[in-house]
Amino acid sequence: MATRSKAHAALAALREELAGDVFAPEDPGYDEARAVFDAMTDRRPAVIAQCANAADVVRAVLFARDLDLHVAVRGGGHGLVGARVDGALVVDLRRMREVTVDPAAEAVRVEGGATTGHLDRATQAYGLATPGARTPATGVCGFVLGGGTGRLDRAFGLAVDNLIGVELVTADAERVHANADENPELFWALHGGGGNFGIATALTLELHELPEFSVALLLFLPEFGPDVIRTVREIIRTGPDEVSGAVMYLALDTVLCGALLTYVGGETGLRKLAEPLLALPHETQAVGALPYADGQGLLEPLPGLRNHWSAECLTDLPEELVDLFWARADGMPVANGSRHVIFPLGGAIAAGPGVYPVPYRDASWVVHPCASWADPADDGRATAWVRDACADVRPWSTGAVCLDLVGDEGPERVRAGLGAGNLLRLEKVKRRYDPDNVFRFNHNIEPV
Repeated sequence: MATRSKAHAALAALREELAGDVFAPEDPGYDEARAVFDAMTDRRPAVIAQCANAADVVRAVLFARDLDLHVAVRGGGHGLVGARVDGALVVDLRRMREVTVDPAAEAVRVEGGATTGHLDRATQAYGLATPGARTPATGVCGFVLGGGTGRLDRAFGLAVDNLIGVELVTADAERVHANADENPELFWALHGGGGNFGIATALTLELHELPEFSVALLLFLPEFGPDVIRTVREIIRTGPDEVSGAVMYLALDTVLCGALLTYVGGETGLRKLAEPLLALPHETQAVGALPYADGQGLLEPLPGLRNHWSAECLTDLPEELVDLFWARADGMPVANGSRHVIFPLGGAIAAGPGVYPVPYRDASWVVHPCASWADPADDGRATAWVRDACADVRPWSTGAVCLDLVGDEGPERVRAGLGAGNLLRLEKVKRRYDPDNVFRFNHNIEPV
């Protein structure tokens, strides 16, 4: 009874002191507040704190520590990790989405709840950009700190390579800054270690000039898929770092093969690069310059569906793998936007700093099967398709993992995503900033 009374009083104080809103299971609006992108996730947090500023985040963490609650953080909306939050406090940052561009310094400060769409539209107004996620609804902070990869990486490096500073609330509810000079060991760990060390209330990122951005999107009948993959492979091999893209099988009313080329430059340069692809028989094409933020909206996942995805980083893209990738498209869950994607790395990714816990820099391509479906009866078939698609290409795997592209696949995959040689050092940083593993709803690093 005393414990329940303490919790009731603490919740009442939190409601009173937070500038944002607080939801408990009995409150109107709780079900809306707990809903997430993936329809497979139906979890019931103990409390949801929709924070309006960093002071709210501090207060929410103090509340959690007072009641011995674990803390989950919500920034964007596309992740499959962190869904198992029953009985926890969810610190929802989505009201904190201010993006402040400093064009003279070519830098941008991004609050913890801002999405890739917020970031790209703010920087685009100045002809500037920073590498971000491939979909506008992805949260910037989670993506960057997890070492994610997007469409500008071959030209400008990984998003985490462009990280200048982090504003963090730790498990002790302390506000700290991390950069190359201040808390440098924490700053190192945040380059791939994700949300293990605290709640990122803001990031500062380096910007690059991006006066022009061009896209070529072509759709082919699926039987042309192997030729499409080989052609894109050659374009990437012989082209500049400014060109990137993907080949994908798309399951809509039927399965089609899509090829996407993106180019940091104008339409004329892209058309020259895309000539071999345009020469293949295709059903439709769209080629031209467009604002970078608009290009990020291409092939956005559909909300309200059940989802499962994974990824494998590859040493190479040989002929045998091309054939296996093409054959696996036959079993795709059809009609709900499933995608079987392969995209290139290399360029500035491979040339980036090797000191951070981002172990997949030496990969040349990534296979990324993404299943989306509506009927729970298809859960087994859809997840098996993703698993089998990854198994197909495992003989060419580098052994590393891009953690932003996988869900909860166990501790060995987390180790592969951080680099086994980095793990002890990361565990020591975790012990320093979160010895009780309060922040565990992530690709978790346990304190040593």
